[in-house]
Amino acid sequence: MIAFVGAGPGDVDLITVKGRKLIEEADVIIYAGSLVDSAHLNFAKEGARFFNSATMHLDEVLDVMRIADSRKEKVVRLHTGDPSVYGAIQEQMDALEEMGISYKVVPGVSSFSAAAASIERELTLPGVSQTVILTRKAGRTLVPEKESIPSLATHRASMCIFLSAGQIPSLVEDLLTSYEPTTPIAVVYKASWADEKIIRSTLEHVVEDVKAEGITKHAQILVGDFLKGDYEKSKLYDKHFSTDFRKGVQ
Repeated sequence: MIAFVGAGPGDVDLITVKGRKLIEEADVIIYAGSLVDSAHLNFAKEGARFFNSATMHLDEVLDVMRIADSRKEKVVRLHTGDPSVYGAIQEQMDALEEMGISYKVVPGVSSFSAAAASIERELTLPGVSQTVILTRKAGRTLVPEKESIPSLATHRASMCIFLSAGQIPSLVEDLLTSYEPTTPIAVVYKASWADEKIIRSTLEHVVEDVKAEGITKHAQILVGDFLKGDYEKSKLYDKHFSTDFRKGVQ
């Protein structure tokens, strides 16, 4: 059995209880060493074998899984954040199916959630935005034209932008096709890690702010009016609003 486990954004305590238990039981752990804190390995049992996938290509990763499975060993494939978001797990799962190897996926805390927690803002504020867009700038991995930043920016929704810290100038140009220059933006470097760094800025100033801090990778970029202070209070907790569990005060 192969378990794809979301390690969370950085802080080793932001893994699920199920994920930690699987690490403790694993015979083999394949972890994304460039992004996953190696402190997770401290919870592994004595004798467990570790493989850093940052130095491996897909076929090598699959070979480790295949050999371990043939030995009836428990394998944890430890991915950063939540493996369903930019985790490149589909190609691994499809290959395992072709080999007849069973697997499961354990979700994790994504960096966009950790970044929102770090800046203490809610992404879905009533009267401001009820939609969250998770996206990225095109790089070596292309993005469909219909999902380009200028196209998505027309919605003026809350945006969480992955894998784009090295393209801030062109990203800002794309966002300015629909957002105002004064639109707030937060760049959270290594959200939840000990060396986390937060830049709060606006689209018109963020390029120089990010350059001054020397941030080119490992950052989550949050954009939208949810970063401002104005919003409507939730109907859920409005004392005049009735729900299935309480009657509203008239």
